Amino acid sequence: METNAVMFLTVILIPLTMIGFGLYFMKIGPKRINHIFGYRTSRSMKNQDTWQFAHKHCGRIWFLWGLILLAFSLAVVIYSRTAKSPLFESDDTIFIIQLIVLILSILPTEIALRKNFDKYGNRKYPRV
Repeated sequence: METNAVMFLTVILIPLTMIGFGLYFMKIGPKRINHIFGYRTSRSMKNQDTWQFAHKHCGRIWFLWGLILLAFSLAVVIYSRTAKSPLFESDDTIFIIQLIVLILSILPTEIALRKNFDKYGNRKYPRV
C-alpha cells in the first residue's frame, strides 16, 4: 500500500508544482531579475519589463497546463490501476510525458517575448 501512495505522489508532483509556481508567477513572481530563481532565459532577463512579462505569461501557461496535466495523469493512473493496462505498468511513462510538457512550456513564453519585445528588450507595441 505504501508503494501505491509513493507512486501516486510521484505522479502528481510535477503538475502540482506547475500549478503552484504558475499561481505564484502570475500573482507575485520574483520582483527583481536574478540568476537563482524564476523564469531565467536571456530574453526574459533583458530588463525589468521583460522579466515581469515572462513571469506572468509563463505563470498562466504553467497554471493551465498543470491543471490539464494533473487531470490527465490522474485519469491515466486510475485507468491503468483498474484496467491493468501494461502501457502504464510503471509511472515512468507518465513522468516522462510530464517532463516533456514542462520543458515545452518554455516555447510559448519565448515566442510571446519575441513577439512583444525587440532583441534589446524594448516593447514593440505600447502597453494598452
